[in-house]
Amino acid sequence: MNYLLILTFSLMSFSLFSQDGELPYRQIPDYAEDYRSGNVVARFIDGLGFRYYWATEGLTEKDLAYKPSKKARTTLETLQHICNLSQTIVDASQQKPTNMPLDFSALSFEELRAKTLTNIEAASKAMLGKKNKHLKKHKIIFKRNDKQSEYPYWNMMNGPIADAIYHTGQVVSFRRASGNPINPNISVLQGKLRE
Repeated sequence: MNYLLILTFSLMSFSLFSQDGELPYRQIPDYAEDYRSGNVVARFIDGLGFRYYWATEGLTEKDLAYKPSKKARTTLETLQHICNLSQTIVDASQQKPTNMPLDFSALSFEELRAKTLTNIEAASKAMLGKKNKHLKKHKIIFKRNDKQSEYPYWNMMNGPIADAIYHTGQVVSFRRASGNPINPNISVLQGKLRE
C-alpha cells in the first residue's frame, strides 16, 4: 500500500516538471521573431522566470528561514508571496479571475518553486503572439466571495510582474546575507549560465 502512495506522489511531482524532467527557466527561451505586444510581455515574464530560477536554485533551510529584521518576511514567506503573484500573472494570461485569498503555505519549498516556475512558463506561453486587440481582452480580475475587482492588463506590468521581479531580487539579497550567494556565472543579459 505504501508503495502505491509513493508512486502516486512521484507521478504527481513529475507532472510539475517539463518533459525533460527539469524545471523551466534554467536558461531563458529563445526570443520571438517580432516585437508584437504579446511577445514583449512574454519576454518580460521569461526574464522573471530566469531570475526566479537562479534566485531559488540551491536554497537551504537556513536561507529559507532568513529574514533581515523582526518585522520582515522570511525568504520562504517572500517565495510564497511570489507564488501568489505568479498565480495572478497566469490567471490574467488565461483570462481567468484570481480567487482570493491565495495561500500556498502548505507547499514544500520544492513544490512552491515548481508551481511558481510552471505558472510563469504557462503565462509566457499564453501571451506569445498576442496582438494589441487580444491584450485588451486580458484583465487582472480579483474575486473574493461575491466581490470582484478588475484592472486593465497595463497594471500587470507595473503590478504583479514588476512586484515579482522586485521580490526575486530580495531573495537574491537575502541568500547573500545568509551566506549562500547565487551562482556567479549567471548572465541575466544573455539569459544563460556562462561557460
